[in-house]
Amino acid sequence: MQAWRSRPVPELPAPKVAVRVRAYDSKAQGLVEVGPTDGTARMYVCGITPYDATHLGHANTYVAFDLLNRAWRDAGLLVNYVQNVTDVDDPLIERADRDGVDWRELADSQIELFREDMEALNVLAPASYVGAVEAVPLIVELVERHQREGNVYAVDDPEHPDLYFAQTADPTFLSLSHLSPDEARPVFAERGGDPDRPGKRDPLDALVWRLERPGEPAWDSPFGRGRPGWHVECAAIALDRLGPAFDVQGGGSDLVFPHHEMCAGEAQLTTGETFARAYLHSGMVGLDGEKMSKSRGNLVFVSALRREGVDPMAIRLALLSQHYRSDWMWTPDLLVAAQDRLAAWREAVRLDSGLNADGVLAEVRAALADDLDAPRALAAVDAWADASLAVDADDAYAPSLVAQTVDALLGVAL
Repeated sequence: MQAWRSRPVPELPAPKVAVRVRAYDSKAQGLVEVGPTDGTARMYVCGITPYDATHLGHANTYVAFDLLNRAWRDAGLLVNYVQNVTDVDDPLIERADRDGVDWRELADSQIELFREDMEALNVLAPASYVGAVEAVPLIVELVERHQREGNVYAVDDPEHPDLYFAQTADPTFLSLSHLSPDEARPVFAERGGDPDRPGKRDPLDALVWRLERPGEPAWDSPFGRGRPGWHVECAAIALDRLGPAFDVQGGGSDLVFPHHEMCAGEAQLTTGETFARAYLHSGMVGLDGEKMSKSRGNLVFVSALRREGVDPMAIRLALLSQHYRSDWMWTPDLLVAAQDRLAAWREAVRLDSGLNADGVLAEVRAALADDLDAPRALAAVDAWADASLAVDADDAYAPSLVAQTVDALLGVAL
């Protein structure tokens, strides 16, 4: 699957001392160094289910991990970044049926809109952008391995003997989310699981292959025609494109359980190695006092803001004004403040007052290395811009190290 186009990233002066990024690992429940000291950093960030893209909750996640991508590149690392698209799943099929459109047409239209939004927000494109449909052979192969190893079983349902992954086969199960089985069960039900389905061996077992139902998409497999479950999709794609023990598994905090927990188990049992070295999660964005979600319908779309004439760089700055791990509420005031900030930065760069910018570059680098602290980075640029605007200088239109810093590290084109 084709991703979007990345804008060129300005090259910055090399840092005097390379600093590794430290970020909050949900599994370790503390700050850890993420990424290698040299060579290639490997990151997998879970993508959209394309039935209604791209709201600000999505954008918040992908802008957050774009910061890590940029910080790694600035440190001299190559980055192998993989993102999936869940282009066949229950919510997509249900929305297509509701709207009377073919599920493939709906997926294609929303994927294209997502590409446009990511390009507008200056999010660096993944090296591999992989849809679940194109990954079906990989998924079937992984499920076959689990079947040979006795990790999957057919549910006790004569009409639909779907295949499930037995979570009891994974001795590390729930070590990522730190939930008890009793705590995990309602979360599983809320986030796409089926703990109450009759015939399962354990309520927390996860679907890996759903046998064909009338009117639903299906593919041939050794287990019968059907389609993959959600978690095994990402496990198969990540193992194929990154291999085991990659550096970062990323996504929104609502993916910690069940999705990332179950992806890890379904991958680790076949490789004998950890799935990801660290698990990073962005916070939830809300609106009017509630989490922004498709099910609630309280969404603000990037594309709608763009149609209203909002500069995508202002949208990005509004997102960066909140720490990536925090839960926060979107308000019109945040966007107004971001628009004012963008205008001030552009004016300060245009004036090119001659104020030394080396300190800005160093502080932005330090902020990103400290748990991707974008608000701290923004404050450093604000201080420089305020000082620059207070200087009586002639217009020069000279290139600015600040503009290059903001573009390369924060992804904000001035």
